[in-house]
Amino acid sequence: MAQRRRLGREIEKKPPMNSEIRHEELRVTLPNIGRGETGKEEILGIMTKSEALAKAAEMGNLDLILVNENSVPPVAKIADYSKYRYELQRKKKETKKNSKSTEVKEVKMSYKIDVGDFGVRVKNASKFIKQGNRVKCTVVFKGREIQHSKLGVDLLYRITEELTDICTMEGKPKKEGRGLNCMLTPRPDVIKAVNAKRREGEKQKKKKKEQKFEDDAEIKENTFNDSSSAEEKVAAVVIEVAPEDDDDDTSLEDLLGADELTDNLFG
Repeated sequence: MAQRRRLGREIEKKPPMNSEIRHEELRVTLPNIGRGETGKEEILGIMTKSEALAKAAEMGNLDLILVNENSVPPVAKIADYSKYRYELQRKKKETKKNSKSTEVKEVKMSYKIDVGDFGVRVKNASKFIKQGNRVKCTVVFKGREIQHSKLGVDLLYRITEELTDICTMEGKPKKEGRGLNCMLTPRPDVIKAVNAKRREGEKQKKKKKEQKFEDDAEIKENTFNDSSSAEEKVAAVVIEVAPEDDDDDTSLEDLLGADELTDNLFG
């Protein structure tokens, strides 16, 4: 089991850099440092490997990283490898996050489909694509209908043309069993709009959660204040009643009465 897990682990492939690069002539570029995310990389031009290494050392002991070996000449970038690796991982995570909810939906039809049913298929495919999903369009043949495969291909191109503003066809229609199919992929602007809508939804959800937390805290505080005010009211009543019992202005004469004998005793 442990061996199987080790085999299934994805191993990061480190690009050749510095002395590991075998090519003697390179097209050298600089990253868009200080130019923002949308800035273009600066192209230093074609250099020999030794010149490029000297330039990398001159710029603060940076690394010379081979980024495209298949180009003529191969392309190398002067950068800090740790920062370069961090940027690659960040972009990979962002791409994975954006494509996490992408699904493949399927729309099936016959090559003899009428206009009304065709419009329904186009509407369904459009809805799926605008949700950011890929759509598999399939033309189904029964029995000897397979001999009309050319009509099926034309139908797939026709539905793609109807949706050309929001999607593109991956490759060409291909045969699969007793049918033909093609894959429609949302255009980048559609994906961007879907991601923006998803982020806005998450933002609103977070905002509602924070508002609920604040409302709960306010309710607790009001409940505490109401309890305190009730206790204060009770205390005020006690304080107000107590002096009436203590401050008795009744004189001794009123209690004992006033006569001559009393006046002689208490003089």
